[in-house]
Amino acid sequence: MNWINKIKKLGESIKKNINKKFPTKLERDSSAWTSCCKGPILKKELEENLFVCPHCNKHHRISPKQRFDIIFGKDNYEILKTPIPNDDPLEWSDTKSYKDRLKDARKKTNQDCAVIIAKGILNRIEVTVGATNFDFIGGSNGAAETEAIIYGVQHAIDNNTPFIFWPCGGGQRMFESPIALAGMTKTTLAINELKKNHLPYLVCFTDPTAGGITASFAMLGDIQFSEPGALIAFAGRRVVQATVKEELPPDFQTAEFLLKHGFVDRIVERKNLVSEIGLLLSILLKKNSEVNIEDNEQTSKLSIQTREAS
Repeated sequence: MNWINKIKKLGESIKKNINKKFPTKLERDSSAWTSCCKGPILKKELEENLFVCPHCNKHHRISPKQRFDIIFGKDNYEILKTPIPNDDPLEWSDTKSYKDRLKDARKKTNQDCAVIIAKGILNRIEVTVGATNFDFIGGSNGAAETEAIIYGVQHAIDNNTPFIFWPCGGGQRMFESPIALAGMTKTTLAINELKKNHLPYLVCFTDPTAGGITASFAMLGDIQFSEPGALIAFAGRRVVQATVKEELPPDFQTAEFLLKHGFVDRIVERKNLVSEIGLLLSILLKKNSEVNIEDNEQTSKLSIQTREAS
Protein backbone atom coordinates (compact mmCIF):
# COMPACT_ATOMS: atom_id res chain seq x y z
CA MET A 1 0.00 0.00 0.00
CA ASN A 2 1.53 3.34 -1.03
CA TRP A 3 1.52 6.42 1.22
CA ILE A 4 -1.42 8.07 -0.59
CA ASN A 5 -3.70 5.10 0.10
CA LYS A 6 -2.48 4.95 3.71
CA ILE A 7 -3.41 8.62 4.27
CA LYS A 8 -6.75 8.11 2.53
CA LYS A 9 -7.53 5.09 4.72
CA LEU A 10 -6.48 7.01 7.84
CA GLY A 11 -8.73 9.92 6.85
CA GLU A 12 -11.72 7.62 6.35
CA SER A 13 -11.07 6.02 9.75
CA ILE A 14 -10.91 9.43 11.48
CA LYS A 15 -14.08 10.60 9.74
CA LYS A 16 -15.88 7.39 10.75
CA ASN A 17 -14.85 7.80 14.39
CA ILE A 18 -15.83 11.48 14.44
CA ASN A 19 -19.28 10.66 13.07
CA LYS A 20 -19.66 8.04 15.81
CA LYS A 21 -18.60 10.47 18.53
CA PHE A 22 -20.54 13.53 17.45
CA PRO A 23 -24.30 13.36 16.68
CA THR A 24 -25.62 14.65 13.37
CA LYS A 25 -27.67 17.85 13.19
CA LEU A 26 -30.84 15.80 12.76
CA GLU A 27 -29.98 13.79 15.89
CA ARG A 28 -29.29 16.99 17.84
CA ASP A 29 -32.60 18.55 16.77
CA SER A 30 -34.59 15.46 17.76
CA SER A 31 -32.75 15.00 21.06
CA ALA A 32 -34.39 15.88 24.39
CA TRP A 33 -31.13 17.57 25.38
CA THR A 34 -29.26 20.69 24.36
CA SER A 35 -26.13 22.32 25.76
CA CYS A 36 -25.22 25.55 27.53
CA CYS A 37 -22.67 26.82 30.05
CA LYS A 38 -22.61 23.75 32.34
CA GLY A 39 -23.02 21.17 29.60
CA PRO A 40 -26.19 19.20 28.79
CA ILE A 41 -29.55 20.64 29.80
CA LEU A 42 -33.01 19.27 29.13
CA LYS A 43 -34.87 21.22 26.44
CA LYS A 44 -38.03 20.88 28.55
CA GLU A 45 -36.30 22.50 31.53
CA LEU A 46 -35.07 25.30 29.28
CA GLU A 47 -38.56 25.82 27.84
CA GLU A 48 -40.09 26.06 31.33
CA ASN A 49 -37.66 28.93 31.98
CA LEU A 50 -38.71 30.74 28.75
CA PHE A 51 -35.70 29.27 26.92
CA VAL A 52 -33.30 31.11 29.24
CA CYS A 53 -30.45 29.21 30.90
CA PRO A 54 -31.06 29.17 34.69
CA HIS A 55 -27.30 29.15 35.33
CA CYS A 56 -25.76 31.79 33.03
CA ASN A 57 -28.94 33.64 31.95
CA LYS A 58 -28.20 33.11 28.27
CA HIS A 59 -31.30 33.89 26.22
CA HIS A 60 -31.44 31.07 23.68
CA ARG A 61 -32.82 31.68 20.20
CA ILE A 62 -36.51 30.90 19.80
CA SER A 63 -39.00 30.83 16.94
CA PRO A 64 -41.61 33.58 16.39
CA LYS A 65 -44.41 31.27 17.57
CA GLN A 66 -42.55 30.46 20.78
CA ARG A 67 -42.03 34.19 21.30
CA PHE A 68 -45.71 34.98 20.72
CA ASP A 69 -46.67 32.20 23.17
CA ILE A 70 -44.57 33.98 25.80
CA ILE A 71 -46.00 37.41 25.01
CA PHE A 72 -49.69 36.54 24.60
CA GLY A 73 -50.09 33.11 26.15
CA LYS A 74 -50.12 29.74 24.40
CA ASP A 75 -51.89 30.15 21.00
CA ASN A 76 -53.68 33.25 22.33
CA TYR A 77 -53.02 35.26 19.16
CA GLU A 78 -53.81 35.20 15.46
CA ILE A 79 -51.12 34.74 12.82
CA LEU A 80 -51.76 36.90 9.75
CA LYS A 81 -51.27 35.56 6.23
CA THR A 82 -48.70 37.74 4.48
CA PRO A 83 -48.03 38.02 0.71
CA ILE A 84 -45.46 35.64 -0.79
CA PRO A 85 -43.82 36.93 -4.03
CA ASN A 86 -42.27 34.65 -6.66
CA ASP A 87 -39.71 32.44 -4.98
CA ASP A 88 -36.70 32.81 -7.25
CA PRO A 89 -36.92 35.72 -9.72
CA LEU A 90 -33.14 35.63 -10.38
CA GLU A 91 -33.02 31.83 -10.77
CA TRP A 92 -30.10 31.71 -8.37
CA SER A 93 -28.01 28.59 -8.06
CA ASP A 94 -24.61 27.92 -6.47
CA THR A 95 -23.86 24.66 -4.66
CA LYS A 96 -27.64 24.36 -4.40
CA SER A 97 -30.56 26.11 -6.04
CA TYR A 98 -32.29 28.87 -4.09
CA LYS A 99 -35.64 27.15 -4.61
CA ASP A 100 -34.29 24.06 -2.88
CA ARG A 101 -32.98 26.19 0.00
CA LEU A 102 -36.42 27.74 0.42
CA LYS A 103 -38.05 24.32 0.29
CA ASP A 104 -35.72 23.02 3.02
CA ALA A 105 -36.22 26.13 5.18
CA ARG A 106 -40.01 25.87 4.94
CA LYS A 107 -39.92 22.20 5.88
CA LYS A 108 -37.60 22.89 8.80
CA THR A 109 -39.52 25.84 10.27
CA ASN A 110 -43.07 25.25 9.02
CA GLN A 111 -43.10 28.89 7.87
CA ASP A 112 -43.54 30.43 4.40
CA CYS A 113 -40.79 32.98 5.04
CA ALA A 114 -38.51 34.07 7.90
CA VAL A 115 -40.91 36.74 9.23
CA ILE A 116 -44.24 36.02 10.93
CA ILE A 117 -46.81 38.76 11.61
CA ALA A 118 -49.54 38.31 14.24
CA LYS A 119 -52.07 40.27 16.26
CA GLY A 120 -53.09 39.89 19.88
CA ILE A 121 -53.96 41.63 23.15
CA LEU A 122 -51.20 42.80 25.49
CA ASN A 123 -52.19 44.56 28.73
CA ARG A 124 -55.71 45.04 27.29
CA ILE A 125 -54.18 46.84 24.29
CA GLU A 126 -54.55 45.42 20.80
CA VAL A 127 -51.14 45.17 19.14
CA THR A 128 -49.65 44.04 15.84
CA VAL A 129 -46.40 42.12 16.24
CA GLY A 130 -43.73 40.59 14.06
CA ALA A 131 -40.69 38.40 14.61
CA THR A 132 -37.96 36.76 12.56
CA ASN A 133 -36.95 33.10 12.71
CA PHE A 134 -33.17 32.67 12.56
CA ASP A 135 -33.61 29.04 11.48
CA PHE A 136 -35.08 30.25 8.17
CA ILE A 137 -31.89 30.81 6.12
CA GLY A 138 -30.23 32.67 8.98
CA GLY A 139 -33.15 35.06 9.41
CA SER A 140 -32.08 36.86 6.23
CA ASN A 141 -34.45 39.33 4.57
CA GLY A 142 -35.67 38.79 1.04
CA ALA A 143 -38.73 39.98 -0.89
CA ALA A 144 -41.15 37.83 1.12
CA GLU A 145 -39.82 39.12 4.44
CA THR A 146 -40.01 42.70 3.17
CA GLU A 147 -43.63 42.18 2.12
CA ALA A 148 -44.44 40.63 5.50
CA ILE A 149 -43.05 43.63 7.40
CA ILE A 150 -44.89 46.09 5.14
CA TYR A 151 -48.09 44.05 5.61
CA GLY A 152 -47.62 44.21 9.39
CA VAL A 153 -47.15 47.98 9.30
CA GLN A 154 -50.23 48.44 7.10
CA HIS A 155 -52.27 46.24 9.42
CA ALA A 156 -51.16 48.38 12.37
CA ILE A 157 -52.16 51.57 10.51
CA ASP A 158 -55.52 50.18 9.35
CA ASN A 159 -56.39 48.96 12.85
CA ASN A 160 -54.78 51.85 14.74
CA THR A 161 -52.52 49.58 16.80
CA PRO A 162 -48.90 49.81 17.98
CA PHE A 163 -46.38 47.74 16.01
CA ILE A 164 -43.84 45.64 17.93
CA PHE A 165 -41.04 43.75 16.21
CA TRP A 166 -38.39 41.24 17.33
CA PRO A 167 -35.67 41.30 14.63
CA CYS A 168 -32.78 38.92 14.16
CA GLY A 169 -30.75 37.64 11.23
CA GLY A 170 -27.59 38.34 9.29
CA GLY A 171 -29.00 40.93 6.89
CA GLN A 172 -30.35 40.98 3.36
CA ARG A 173 -30.55 37.64 1.51
CA MET A 174 -27.69 37.23 -0.96
CA PHE A 175 -29.73 34.86 -3.15
CA GLU A 176 -32.03 37.77 -4.07
CA SER A 177 -29.26 40.34 -4.48
CA PRO A 178 -30.65 43.83 -5.42
CA ILE A 179 -34.23 42.69 -4.75
CA ALA A 180 -33.31 42.00 -1.14
CA LEU A 181 -31.35 45.25 -0.86
CA ALA A 182 -34.39 47.20 -2.07
CA GLY A 183 -36.20 45.83 0.97
CA MET A 184 -34.13 48.10 3.20
CA THR A 185 -35.65 51.18 1.55
CA LYS A 186 -39.16 49.70 1.43
CA THR A 187 -39.24 48.75 5.12
CA THR A 188 -37.80 52.14 6.12
CA LEU A 189 -40.52 53.94 4.16
CA ALA A 190 -43.15 51.69 5.76
CA ILE A 191 -41.97 52.57 9.27
CA ASN A 192 -42.06 56.26 8.33
CA GLU A 193 -45.73 55.86 7.37
CA LEU A 194 -46.39 54.25 10.74
CA LYS A 195 -44.85 57.24 12.50
CA LYS A 196 -46.85 59.70 10.35
CA ASN A 197 -49.93 58.03 11.83
CA HIS A 198 -48.55 58.60 15.37
CA LEU A 199 -48.53 54.90 16.22
CA PRO A 200 -45.86 53.51 18.58
CA TYR A 201 -43.17 51.36 17.01
CA LEU A 202 -41.24 49.26 19.52
CA VAL A 203 -38.23 47.12 18.63
CA CYS A 204 -36.76 44.37 20.80
CA PHE A 205 -33.39 43.19 19.50
CA THR A 206 -32.64 39.48 19.72
CA ASP A 207 -29.43 37.59 19.03
CA PRO A 208 -28.07 38.16 16.44
CA THR A 209 -29.29 41.26 14.57
CA ALA A 210 -26.89 42.44 11.89
CA GLY A 211 -26.30 43.81 8.38
CA GLY A 212 -29.12 45.37 6.40
CA ILE A 213 -31.66 44.49 9.10
CA THR A 214 -29.85 46.74 11.55
CA ALA A 215 -29.30 49.33 8.83
CA SER A 216 -33.01 49.71 8.09
CA PHE A 217 -36.24 49.00 10.00
CA ALA A 218 -34.61 47.49 13.13
CA MET A 219 -32.95 50.74 14.23
CA LEU A 220 -36.00 52.97 13.73
CA GLY A 221 -37.97 52.10 16.87
CA ASP A 222 -39.44 54.83 19.05
CA ILE A 223 -38.12 52.72 21.91
CA GLN A 224 -35.34 50.17 21.43
CA PHE A 225 -35.37 47.19 23.81
CA SER A 226 -32.93 44.32 23.70
CA GLU A 227 -32.59 40.91 25.25
CA PRO A 228 -29.40 40.53 27.36
CA GLY A 229 -26.24 39.60 25.50
CA ALA A 230 -27.70 40.04 22.01
CA LEU A 231 -25.24 40.75 19.23
CA ILE A 232 -26.31 43.92 17.39
CA ALA A 233 -24.13 45.07 14.52
CA PHE A 234 -23.83 46.17 10.92
CA ALA A 235 -20.43 44.95 9.71
CA GLY A 236 -18.61 42.11 11.46
CA ARG A 237 -16.17 42.73 14.28
CA ARG A 238 -13.07 41.84 12.22
CA VAL A 239 -14.17 44.13 9.36
CA VAL A 240 -14.65 47.05 11.77
CA GLN A 241 -11.34 46.38 13.50
CA ALA A 242 -9.49 46.24 10.18
CA THR A 243 -11.13 49.53 9.15
CA VAL A 244 -10.50 51.58 12.32
CA LYS A 245 -7.15 49.82 12.96
CA GLU A 246 -7.73 49.84 16.71
CA GLU A 247 -8.32 47.15 19.29
CA LEU A 248 -12.03 46.92 20.03
CA PRO A 249 -13.43 46.35 23.55
CA PRO A 250 -14.46 42.77 24.44
CA ASP A 251 -18.15 43.70 24.68
CA PHE A 252 -18.15 45.52 21.33
CA GLN A 253 -21.45 45.07 19.39
CA THR A 254 -23.27 43.55 22.37
CA ALA A 255 -26.58 44.92 23.68
CA GLU A 256 -24.76 46.12 26.81
CA PHE A 257 -22.22 48.07 24.71
CA LEU A 258 -24.98 49.67 22.64
CA LEU A 259 -26.89 50.60 25.80
CA LYS A 260 -23.84 52.51 27.07
CA HIS A 261 -23.55 54.36 23.75
CA GLY A 262 -27.21 55.29 23.28
CA PHE A 263 -28.31 52.88 20.54
CA VAL A 264 -30.41 50.76 22.91
CA ASP A 265 -32.78 52.32 25.45
CA ARG A 266 -33.26 49.40 27.79
CA ILE A 267 -32.12 45.79 28.23
CA VAL A 268 -35.01 43.64 29.39
CA GLU A 269 -34.99 39.97 30.33
CA ARG A 270 -37.50 37.80 28.54
CA LYS A 271 -39.51 37.17 31.72
CA ASN A 272 -40.03 40.92 32.24
CA LEU A 273 -40.80 41.94 28.68
CA VAL A 274 -44.61 41.71 28.88
CA SER A 275 -44.83 44.00 31.92
CA GLU A 276 -42.28 46.48 30.48
CA ILE A 277 -44.00 46.73 27.09
CA GLY A 278 -47.45 46.85 28.72
CA LEU A 279 -46.44 49.74 30.97
CA LEU A 280 -44.75 51.61 28.15
CA LEU A 281 -47.73 51.27 25.80
CA SER A 282 -50.11 52.45 28.51
CA ILE A 283 -47.96 55.59 28.86
CA LEU A 284 -47.61 56.20 25.12
CA LEU A 285 -51.31 55.61 24.46
CA LYS A 286 -52.42 57.29 27.72
CA LYS A 287 -54.38 54.25 28.87
CA ASN A 288 -54.79 52.83 32.36
CA SER A 289 -52.10 50.24 33.00
CA GLU A 290 -53.05 46.84 34.38
CA VAL A 291 -49.40 46.06 35.09
CA ASN A 292 -48.49 45.89 38.76
CA ILE A 293 -45.31 47.90 39.28
CA GLU A 294 -44.20 47.96 42.92
CA ASP A 295 -41.17 50.17 42.40
CA ASN A 296 -42.28 53.79 41.85
CA GLU A 297 -38.75 54.77 40.97
CA GLN A 298 -38.79 52.32 38.04
CA THR A 299 -42.07 53.82 36.78
CA SER A 300 -40.59 57.29 37.02
CA LYS A 301 -37.50 56.22 35.05
CA LEU A 302 -39.61 54.70 32.30
CA SER A 303 -41.72 57.85 32.03
CA ILE A 304 -38.61 60.01 31.69
CA GLN A 305 -37.14 57.70 29.03
CA THR A 306 -40.41 57.73 27.12
CA ARG A 307 -40.58 61.54 27.09
CA GLU A 308 -36.95 61.74 25.94
CA ALA A 309 -37.56 59.17 23.16
CA SER A 310 -40.63 61.09 21.98
